[in-house]
Amino acid sequence: MTTAFSGAPLAKQLSLRDGQRVWFEGMPEDVFDEIAEYALDLTFVDNPAQGIDAAHIFVTERAELAERLAALRQQIARDGQVWVSWPSQASTDLTEDAIRELALPLGFIDTKSCEVNATWSALKLVIRKDLR
Repeated sequence: MTTAFSGAPLAKQLSLRDGQRVWFEGMPEDVFDEIAEYALDLTFVDNPAQGIDAAHIFVTERAELAERLAALRQQIARDGQVWVSWPSQASTDLTEDAIRELALPLGFIDTKSCEVNATWSALKLVIRKDLR
């Protein structure tokens, strides 16, 4: 089994658990393959409007993220999680602080970050406890 950039299995770093309904968007194939190696019993949905426990989106533009987060806020389970990945070394208007600026007014709070691989960083968002 391969491990994520930090040494721990990526599926574990991303807090994925058996039985979760998940939706991934824009995930590179090698990242998906690494998660699949962990052999979790996940239910993949085609559309997050079907109800999800976890989402992981890979974005490169702030406007794209703003639109997606607003929708996911309504689609994610109250105790769910949204991981936002952005290219950490690329020239982009996305940073950890920019993600927070978009997420906090929607009722999300960040709880964890990780390096998905040498290209992508990720920030975990959950709904604030007082809004659950």
